[in-house]
Amino acid sequence: MEMKNAPAQHLLHQTSPKSCSYCTALVKSAAARPPPPKISDLMNDKDLLDLLRLKLDPNHCTIKNWKNFASRWGMSYDELTLLEHRTQGSLSHSPTQEFLLRYNQKTVTELSELCRLYQRIDVLRLLQRWMEKDWPSRWQQAH
Repeated sequence: MEMKNAPAQHLLHQTSPKSCSYCTALVKSAAARPPPPKISDLMNDKDLLDLLRLKLDPNHCTIKNWKNFASRWGMSYDELTLLEHRTQGSLSHSPTQEFLLRYNQKTVTELSELCRLYQRIDVLRLLQRWMEKDWPSRWQQAH
C-alpha cells in the first residue's frame, strides 16, 4: 500500500509554496483580463457607434455596407427592406445601429470577421483599435 501512495506524496512534496503563489498570480491576472467584447458592449460607446454608422450606413454600389453584413447573418430580404424604409431619412435611426442591436449578443470578433470577408478594412481597424485600447478600460470601470 505504501508504494502506491509514495508517488503521490512525492509530487506533494515537490509542490512548493512558491509555485502555488505563482499559480495564484496567474489566475488573478487571467481574471483581470476582460472577456471578449460583445456587440452590446460597443453599443455603449457613442463615439465608436457614430463612426460605424458613418462607415456602414451609406449605400454605395461598390462598397459593402450594413445590408451585406445583416444578410450574411441571416436577415431576409423583406427584413432588410423594412429596416431600410423605417430608417430612411431619419437622423436618429440608423440601419447600422438597428442591425447591431438585433445581433448584439454576437462578439465583436464575429463582426470583425464580416469586415474581413467584405474587405471593410477601415471598419476592421476601428474595431481592432477599440478592442485593444478602449474595451479593457471600459470593462475595468464597469467591474
